[in-house]
Amino acid sequence: MRWGDNLEYVAEAGPGAFIHVPPQVSNQEINALADEPLHCVLARSGQEPVVVNLDITGVETPTEVRWRDPLHR
Repeated sequence: MRWGDNLEYVAEAGPGAFIHVPPQVSNQEINALADEPLHCVLARSGQEPVVVNLDITGVETPTEVRWRDPLHR
């Protein structure tokens, strides 16, 4: 997952992972593995599908964010 005004942040999620992207934040779901299929479930808060193709150039080297929570350090 990449997100931010210029897709400047990146994080990887595995099986069973959950990523929350707040409303109105530009984001891009991408497959990190070229030789394996990507399977994911996207849930949105409204009934209308919201897809806007953005005309932005992402940063060349995004900042990696490691997901952590109190139960999984």
